[in-house]
Amino acid sequence: MEKDILEPATTNKAVVLTADVLLKQWQGHRGLTRRTIEAFPEDKLFNYSIGGMRPFAQLAIEMLTMGAPGIRGIVTRKWPSYEQVDSEFKNIKTKAQLLEAWDKATEEINELWPQIPAGRFQEIEKVFGQWEGPVYWSLFYFIDNEIHHRGQGYVYLRSLGIEPPPFWDRN
Repeated sequence: MEKDILEPATTNKAVVLTADVLLKQWQGHRGLTRRTIEAFPEDKLFNYSIGGMRPFAQLAIEMLTMGAPGIRGIVTRKWPSYEQVDSEFKNIKTKAQLLEAWDKATEEINELWPQIPAGRFQEIEKVFGQWEGPVYWSLFYFIDNEIHHRGQGYVYLRSLGIEPPPFWDRN
């Protein structure tokens, strides 16, 4: 089954998504994740966890290590290690710094995205020296990872008595 997911379909040539539609979908998720970060009290964002899970700030920083650096790698075909990218965000210690980094990453994704040639999405790439597969699969991984960790953030917020932003509102 996994092999089928990673190999481009050759029999059905119908276009389901354009690159612009995929970017809009992702940026909708990124906006929702930003609102989730905003919903956290400053004192809980970096320190609160449940059941041994990492605090939400650490999860958001993980998302930052994939987003803009991932698009930069797709465009340039140059991939630092995940550890190198992770070190770029180690100095984030406040909600304001996290939101500033989030906004900067969003701008960079929007600037770099149009530089991805259409055929690039089907090319095999080993991202961050770790995960090999078609570029589209890596993009789905970045998005899935964000959704997964945002769900953890929702659990944290609810346990703190805070209503998370509506998950369907991705404007």
